[in-house]
Amino acid sequence: MQGLVVKNTGSWYTVKSESGELIDCKIKGNFRIKDIRSTNPIAVGDKVLYSIQDEGGAVIYEICDRKNYIIRRSSNLSKYSQIIAANIDLVALVVTINYPETSTIFIDRFLATAEAYQVPASIIINKIDRYDEYEIEYANGLKYLYELIGYPVFLISAIQENSLDELKNYLSDKITLLSGNSGVGKSTIINQLIPQLELKVGEISEYHNRGMHTTTFSEMFEMPSGGSIIDTPGIKGFGTIDMDYYEVGHFFKEIFEFSKKCRFNNCTHIHEPDCAVLEAVKNSYISESRYKSYLSILEDSFGGKYR
Repeated sequence: MQGLVVKNTGSWYTVKSESGELIDCKIKGNFRIKDIRSTNPIAVGDKVLYSIQDEGGAVIYEICDRKNYIIRRSSNLSKYSQIIAANIDLVALVVTINYPETSTIFIDRFLATAEAYQVPASIIINKIDRYDEYEIEYANGLKYLYELIGYPVFLISAIQENSLDELKNYLSDKITLLSGNSGVGKSTIINQLIPQLELKVGEISEYHNRGMHTTTFSEMFEMPSGGSIIDTPGIKGFGTIDMDYYEVGHFFKEIFEFSKKCRFNNCTHIHEPDCAVLEAVKNSYISESRYKSYLSILEDSFGGKYR
């Protein structure tokens, strides 16, 4: 029988059958060793084949082909990856200028991974009701920067329902992965999009200015307007994985465009002569923050050494 994985707790999975029934499943014992270097071989959004056991319960024994997926390096096991979600139409990264602060390196690593796995991405800047004049100016600067590159950006206050109208229309009829650091307001946003859920909302540590985990597992929720939201636990960092050294620049849209004018086809955009990317950074056609994020992926993924 075929079904859709709508919840992953790490130890078991909830599968929605073709008739709409929710079935709790385990995975087959030897499933984890089939060349899957992942802490979670099955993710929310996966279409799977499962069987009901004679002794009771159900077992997933095969994953159907994926349209796409989003993956990051596991925070604890550097040789392993974590599949965040599969078969999605869009990733929406929720960020905050403060309460807590989201770094541009985190944003850019997430966007680069979305590019690498060919998933359309957008950015939601939340908590605009809390920002002072400088923070609002910075938020508008980020909106300008990322929209210029080609990413839709929404400035919202999740506690003000009318500020989500444009976002609701954008997400309608799409399967969207909602991700971001802990404390950026993902649960509050989902409560506005799907009021009947009443998800638990966390607090911000005043001392560390960091969010506290409220979502402990991944789950898919259907929206009244059509489409679905995949809610995931907040993540502290975003380690990229499986990127070729000479292809990292391909996952930064503006770097890739300028790289077409570099003298060398395998230019790393670090020290080569006649590098169009370095020239673009110098002349502010590519932002320094984006270029620093590009360098950070090279450092992180390849042992801190440039070639």
